[in-house]
Amino acid sequence: MVAHDGRKKELCEWFKFNMESLLKCTLYATGTTARLLNEVIAAEAPKSAVKVTGLLSGPLGGDQQIGAMIATQQIDALIFFCDNLITQGHQQDVGALTRLASLYNIPFATNRTTADMIITSPLFGNPGYKPIIPGTIEKYKNRKL
Repeated sequence: MVAHDGRKKELCEWFKFNMESLLKCTLYATGTTARLLNEVIAAEAPKSAVKVTGLLSGPLGGDQQIGAMIATQQIDALIFFCDNLITQGHQQDVGALTRLASLYNIPFATNRTTADMIITSPLFGNPGYKPIIPGTIEKYKNRKL
């Protein structure tokens, strides 16, 4: 989970509303977002052993860490509440995340409505469901030079 500063409060509210479902998942978030989500867990479910694993702050490499986890199929969905009203200093990292989420065919929400659709899908958390990795990835890996 990732949120730009202008959307962190909204992500925390969404997380709190959906915490019962989310605490069944392995959760990762960039720097400050992880800290804030762990504060929500501590306040709302103090006996929970589940914690959000914090990565680096987005502009300091956290976006790239998540991108690497997508590329190595360690992340099943990306919830990224973007603030599209301001230009981010790490806009290229944000674009790279969008590209990787699309390339590796994972669900990717940039707003609350889409995040709601993902988390309420019967496929969410279904161990039998695996996203289909596009054949273009394997073709690219094995291309002739």
